[in-house]
Amino acid sequence: MFKILHWIVVSRSQVLIELLAGRWPQEFLVKLTQVNPDTICEHVKDNHASMVVIDLATVELQKAYQFQRLLAREHPSVRVVYLHFPKQVDARFLMQATTTAGVFSLETGLAEISLGLSNILRGHRVFPIQLINGVNDDFGLFEDTEPLTIREREVLQALLTGSTNLDIANQLFVSESTIKTHLYRVFRKIGVSSRGQAIAWAQTHLHDVLV
Repeated sequence: MFKILHWIVVSRSQVLIELLAGRWPQEFLVKLTQVNPDTICEHVKDNHASMVVIDLATVELQKAYQFQRLLAREHPSVRVVYLHFPKQVDARFLMQATTTAGVFSLETGLAEISLGLSNILRGHRVFPIQLINGVNDDFGLFEDTEPLTIREREVLQALLTGSTNLDIANQLFVSESTIKTHLYRVFRKIGVSSRGQAIAWAQTHLHDVLV
């Protein structure tokens, strides 16, 4: 018997719920329930929700922060995802290592959000690269290393599939020497000295941030 997962979407926009539900992949049995910001805690308990998606376009930042603190205290197994995360306002205080599973900016399209939610369901965490580069150690979200670029992450991800340098070069439409340069920089940033060590590091850390 398949288990139905319950995700709560905290938003005042019925349109958002309908759009998300319409794009949700069929292979996952996830029930999306819209909840008014004023009644979130009751619904988390009643629906045994595993994820709370907070729409920052209709929920104030301070209230969202209070939600997350309350969930962390009373429902520590519940993870939080933020939609419509602002760029003009520094809202990084919302990102907590133990509870935040994903962040999607105002510019993120519905197709990308749907893909990101699917990755989160598979156990990943999803954050915009701009936030990755801007988060400091106080947030405890990422290792204390120089951030990898998008291309470096692509190369590292390709290592996990067993691709050779030439395979990766062909996939990314660059020369093999360019891939070697990327790998050299990746090895230096993550503190490894071999391909095997890089793969082991990626298996542990790379899923934490998808870009």
